[in-house]
Amino acid sequence: MQLLEERIRKDGLAVNEHIIKVDSFVNHQVDPAFMQEMGKDIASHFSGRGVTKVATVESSGIAPALMVSLAMGLPLILLKKQPSKILNQDLYQTVVTSFTKETNYELTLSKKYISADDHVLLIDDFLANGETATAAIRLIRMSHATIAGLGVLIEKSFQPGREKLNAQGIEVYALARIAKLAENQIEFMP
Repeated sequence: MQLLEERIRKDGLAVNEHIIKVDSFVNHQVDPAFMQEMGKDIASHFSGRGVTKVATVESSGIAPALMVSLAMGLPLILLKKQPSKILNQDLYQTVVTSFTKETNYELTLSKKYISADDHVLLIDDFLANGETATAAIRLIRMSHATIAGLGVLIEKSFQPGREKLNAQGIEVYALARIAKLAENQIEFMP
């Protein structure tokens, strides 16, 4: 999506060869009108594919996922990183290793909000190594629901996430694909 690439060039910051900051419009401060346009684009890409629910892992994926679910007229499921004091039974759970935070956490989904009849579209702000997406897919598959695909705003194409997900039969749709990062330099895939 040309619009997102232009915004990243204008407002994004390549910190080093692994980290790009887009916190001024994606995941700390959110530009809602811009996010809505990105949500419409992802929704359009996956329309007509029988999607019944949209899902994301809290918290940075919530804004784009909400806009996709709004555009598709579907409910949004939030996969929780912290076990709830009141959501403690009838759960699907799996462990995730976070590359960004260098920690493990337990991802949780209430059985109440998903069934084998669901065809779920996963949404996130970034795709890098694919660990979070793989854990989310594992969690959703525990319910015997199917995966429609993964829509992401920004893919770090120099990391193995897409390859890992494609090997599982998951389609990845990214609005911006970064080929290379260096301090103050961002190179997009052609």
